Amino acid sequence: MRRTDPEGHGPVRYGPPPPAQGLPVLPELAAALSAAAGRPHAVPPGGDTALLDAACGYWDRRGLPTAPDRAVAAPGAPALLLALTAAIGGDVLLPRPCAAWWEPQARALGRSVFHVATPAECGGVPDPYALLETVRRIRAEGGDPRLLVLCVADDPTATVAPPELVHEAMEAAAGEGLHLVSDETWRDTVHDPHDTVLFSPAEMLPDRVTVVTDLAGPFLPPGWPAAVARFPATGDGTALRDRVLDVLTALGAQVATPVAAAAAYALGEPAPVTERLAAAVRLHARLAAAAHRAVVAAGALSLPPRAGRHLYADLAPLRPSLAAHGVGDAQEAEDFLTARLGMPAPGGHRFGDDLGALRVRLSTAPFLGTTDAERAQALDAPDPLELPHVERALTLFGAAFEGLR
Repeated sequence: MRRTDPEGHGPVRYGPPPPAQGLPVLPELAAALSAAAGRPHAVPPGGDTALLDAACGYWDRRGLPTAPDRAVAAPGAPALLLALTAAIGGDVLLPRPCAAWWEPQARALGRSVFHVATPAECGGVPDPYALLETVRRIRAEGGDPRLLVLCVADDPTATVAPPELVHEAMEAAAGEGLHLVSDETWRDTVHDPHDTVLFSPAEMLPDRVTVVTDLAGPFLPPGWPAAVARFPATGDGTALRDRVLDVLTALGAQVATPVAAAAAYALGEPAPVTERLAAAVRLHARLAAAAHRAVVAAGALSLPPRAGRHLYADLAPLRPSLAAHGVGDAQEAEDFLTARLGMPAPGGHRFGDDLGALRVRLSTAPFLGTTDAERAQALDAPDPLELPHVERALTLFGAAFEGLR
């Protein structure tokens, strides 16, 4: 199979966005944004009082008591991670695989990035023994590891790391003096909260963990960039927050005034927001489970999706069939499946995985339909899998994989 222009495969400008909701904007959110559109004053770097108070309330309800002087807002999580990486300094450690947008922040600052293997049962959190060995090796080679980014509810694997593994990884990181950034963008998209236990690393190690949440995960459409960060309630946490604010100010990274109003409304979690979130999580959980069944039935490997709007598939068992189509690595798998499925299928190399491995992330939003009416119908249906357009999309998806057996 011939590759397309490599310019279209760049790791940053052409990298895959996070899995989208694919749903019409909640009317109440649109109203909150519209009501603030006429305000002439800019939101200050780090967020205004209404947004930070709402963020503190959001964390308080999740067992993470937070004062406004421990919180910061920015136009999206990438800006926050860039500022944190700049403020903390040193080399950066990331699990393999990891969210596609993590590594570019460190690379843009000229920082060295080291990937750490994850355990077989989940992604997002490094294997503690692999973490210790990686830190030892970096220091032996003259490096300076300081920052570990992790994600309990993970993009790209859609898994949720068990608390005991998170605790072991945290102990290993703390013993090596690392600061941790916990990306909790997907914590509110856990498919079955009664069956899946999610603990924030900030609950386990409050003095060494900064929490980052991009509101495009649970609440906002991706075109309204807003994210919040929660810092440790220590002197070091205060100093880190101050340095992050300096970086955000230098970048002019301010949340747009109308978006800040919508974000504050969403973080307050009124009934329309919580009801929409619950319905969207149920919908994407059903779609992810159906897609997972189709992928596994075709002979591919995939951990059951537990959170988010995606799944991560390993096509290694289908390698002989894929080779007949000229597919030998993750980029070729991305090209081939994107064309075959008619939907994005970013390869695992986008997420720090090995180029030679045939892994792809598959999102559930494309199954919802092509119009707002179809997507709204899927959201409201008692059984969305029985809707003709959803059933047709899943059937075509399954047939495309079945043909590779």
